[in-house]
Amino acid sequence: MSMVAYTRGGAEYVPEFLMAIDAGKCIGCGRCYKVCGRDVMTLHGVTDEGLIVAPGTDDYEEYEDEIVKSVMTMIHPENCIGCGACNRVCPSDCQTHAALD
Repeated sequence: MSMVAYTRGGAEYVPEFLMAIDAGKCIGCGRCYKVCGRDVMTLHGVTDEGLIVAPGTDDYEEYEDEIVKSVMTMIHPENCIGCGACNRVCPSDCQTHAALD
């Protein structure tokens, strides 16, 4: 049985939580990050070899010249409330959402 939530008006709905972000499809536009107020995801750099590095880390400084694109990654998936705002603004359809069983 899935988790059930209620709207202010008392209607039931099943929240679908962010489960994954496909780094191969993500264009790093940051739209999802901007609409999420829950600190679920953040932008990371990707090197030409496919290494994902977080800003502000020693790895980032080491590989900064080799970063070829940016992608969103999940840092606190437990903070997701299943509102779907991030999915609605994503132009590259790179996110997977699902109800919790």
